[in-house]
Parts: sequence; structure tokens; C-alpha cells
Amino acid sequence: MPHMLIIGMGYTGSRLATRLGSDGWRVTGVRRAADSEMIAFDDDRAVRAALGQATHILSSVPPEGDVDPVLVRYGADIAAAPALWSGYLSSTGVYGDAAGAWVDENSPVGSGRRGARVQADADWGALRVDMRRFRLPGIYGPGRSALDRVRAGRAHRIDLPGQIFSRAHVDDIVAGIIASFNGPPGVYNLADDLPCAQNRLIEAACAMLGEPLPPLLTLGEAQLSPMARSFYAENRRVANGRAKRLLGWTPRYPTYREGLSACLVEGQ
Repeated sequence: MPHMLIIGMGYTGSRLATRLGSDGWRVTGVRRAADSEMIAFDDDRAVRAALGQATHILSSVPPEGDVDPVLVRYGADIAAAPALWSGYLSSTGVYGDAAGAWVDENSPVGSGRRGARVQADADWGALRVDMRRFRLPGIYGPGRSALDRVRAGRAHRIDLPGQIFSRAHVDDIVAGIIASFNGPPGVYNLADDLPCAQNRLIEAACAMLGEPLPPLLTLGEAQLSPMARSFYAENRRVANGRAKRLLGWTPRYPTYREGLSACLVEGQ
């Protein structure tokens, strides 16, 4: 039986675990605190035992401060593990600001606002010869989409003409990870086919829900959190052609329209 060890059972990791479990996989999850189904991250003995048994190993844990906590604690164990496949969920933030231009896996990295992300991406790539690094844009899906922000009264429209974002539905990310089981190691951008302004998602979500549009605000007027505001400091379009060519992956939700429609149905 194939056995996936997922270190970091967040939104994407949990969605992947559910999909693999339904396909008959054994899945072991690691998170900060243990429960009846999860191993605690600091339970060295249990984590190392799982690393010795897993056929597939995935980390979805982002850096903390300047370091990757998984690599610090378990990097040597992961490097020596007998798994057949390994993966790491990275970020398209490694590309930095491209002034709205397209970036792909051969684009320069390291000019962005998150140096720790760049270093972690490189360190995971050097850890094992079978490593797949998935560079992910903004992730959305059921319970975490523009629909939820509109419902909660937290949606904003920001007056920044020319500002472009890429995004991916969580189930398309899961599908890309699974497609890579039979594909070559390397770096893959998993993004949808339509980079566009965030305002278009908010406008589509309002239309689907029959809610009025929020006002168009300047970045200063929106009073965003520092983290939310930082997303507007970078502007790029993320190309997904490599994953399509080498993995045979095609997003089920090629644009936000299909993705939001699916979120609306699942949320009912």
C-alpha cells in the first residue's frame, strides 16, 4: 500500500490527505499538536519512524523567521529516508516582482520580499534527487475564497490598475501533486490559466451571491493588515506550461470563474 507522510496538515495538506485516503492510500499527518490521527511535530521518535515507512514524503510547512523548521529538525532524516517520492510546497513569491510580466520555472528568484522562502526552496531542491518543488500562487477553495470574504464583509476592491495576481484552486494543486507521482523530479508552478486583478474575483463573488460591490479604495484607505498589504507589493503572471507538459496536468478550474462556481456549490 502506498504511504504518504504529510508534514504540515494545513489547508492543502488536509485536502490532499482526504483525496489520497479515498483512493486507498495510507496517510500519516504531522502537525504541531498530536491527536488520535496526527503525530506531533516534536515527537522525534514517531516522526522518524514514519519517515522510515513512508513511500512518499511531502512538507507543506513554510519557513518560520529565517529558517525552515522541518529541515532544521528532520532534514538529515528526510535525505536518508527510503521513500520513492518527495515533495515540498513552495511559493511563487520566490520570483519577486515582475512588473506584471510572465514568470516560469526558469525565471530568476531571490528578488522578492521573502528571502527565507527562497532559501527554503533552494535547500529542499538540494535535499534529494527525487524532490518535486511546487511553487504555488494564492490558494483558494471551499471555505477560503472570495465568496467567504464577501459573506463576512471583509472583501476589498483596491484601486491599483495593472496589478495582476495568479491563483490556484486547492483541488488543482492536489491534482498536480498526484500527477507528479509519475512525473520527473523538478520545479513546477501550479497556477490557473488566467492571471488577473483581484478585483475581478470580488466582483464575480458579489454577483454570485447577489451582494453589492464593496467600494473601490486606495491601498491606504483599505487599511489592510501588513501581510495582506504586502501581497500588493509584487505584480506577476505565473506560467503553468511545464506542469502541463511534463506531468500531463491540466487545471480542472482554469479560471476563477469555474473555481468560484465550484466553491459555491460545495459550500451549499
